[in-house]
Amino acid sequence: MASSPRRSAGPPRRVDTDERPLVLIWELTQACELTCEHCRADAQPDRHPDELTTAEAEDLLDDVREFGEGQLVVFSGGDPLKRDDAVHLVEYGTDLGLNVTMTPSGTDSLTRDAVSDLADAGLRRMALSVDGATAERHDAFRGEQGSFADTMRAAQAARDEGIPLQVNTTVCQQTIADLPDIAELVTDLGAVLWSVFFLVPVGRGAALRAISPNRAERVMEWLVDGREEWPFGVKTTEAPHYRRVAVQHTDESPQRQMGITAGDGFAFVSHVGEVFPSGFLPESAGHVREDSVVDLYRDSELFESLRDADALRGKCGACQYRTVCGGSRSRAYATTGDPLESDPLCSFVPEGYDGPLPWEEGYGEA
Repeated sequence: MASSPRRSAGPPRRVDTDERPLVLIWELTQACELTCEHCRADAQPDRHPDELTTAEAEDLLDDVREFGEGQLVVFSGGDPLKRDDAVHLVEYGTDLGLNVTMTPSGTDSLTRDAVSDLADAGLRRMALSVDGATAERHDAFRGEQGSFADTMRAAQAARDEGIPLQVNTTVCQQTIADLPDIAELVTDLGAVLWSVFFLVPVGRGAALRAISPNRAERVMEWLVDGREEWPFGVKTTEAPHYRRVAVQHTDESPQRQMGITAGDGFAFVSHVGEVFPSGFLPESAGHVREDSVVDLYRDSELFESLRDADALRGKCGACQYRTVCGGSRSRAYATTGDPLESDPLCSFVPEGYDGPLPWEEGYGEA
């Protein structure tokens, strides 16, 4: 019989993002058995020899604790369970007072026993990826037959263990038609949050077909409408203009639209210890073997520039919603090489703006 969730996850509601991230992602490894079409990491079956050791990983978590108790840390990959110390590190971080969550891959390694071990170690939330509403479509996207079934079994195991479930879904041409059916599946799975990720063309994802800015706008309007009915929360990843859409289409004030962008409320530590504003923005601020992740987040020139909305250029810099949204710095970097340039996925044109539009040469498909 399924029990009710015994844990919750998340940082304090009000966080000074100059001082600490709302979310810190640590990529434990890039090793993974899947060959997902959108994989940022271009994951490989074997672990990298320069991955942080267990002792270095513990040092990193000790350092992360300096951000403050309750700091949200997401163990990601690759497949974090490819590391044999993954459960130990969940327990270690939990004992430090961190909110540790995980995004394991939907493979046959994610057994009921593995989920139980993670629950016992104190895991606060499990995020599983669902990129198709049927086994055929999900498995094709993930590059592994049986991944959908493995994911569904893991979701049920998480519910049975009382671990709150998050579902992550990629939005691109290959998946967009499935979104309504995936939303129904998210409901059936009893998830607490649906994280809808709008494709950034990096890694293997560079070969996928992005949707157009106008279509992205329609999807975000649909998400804003749907959240009033769905029994789960909704967030977008690499699409902060969802917050602008929410302000424009509801009576919510901009102050309620607190969110994060790469480097501003968000940080990423790679499998070998480099510190990036995001896993989708591979511009390094430094290395945890040499510097404190806390100092790099707070004081590096790269992170400081990304927290300055007035430093944005082009259409994003002229936008009245730049402090609410800010655009995807990762997508700007991927498409222009400059993380402060305009996000080409946003169709909104600020009043009075007559400069270049980032989609004029075409971005995505209708």
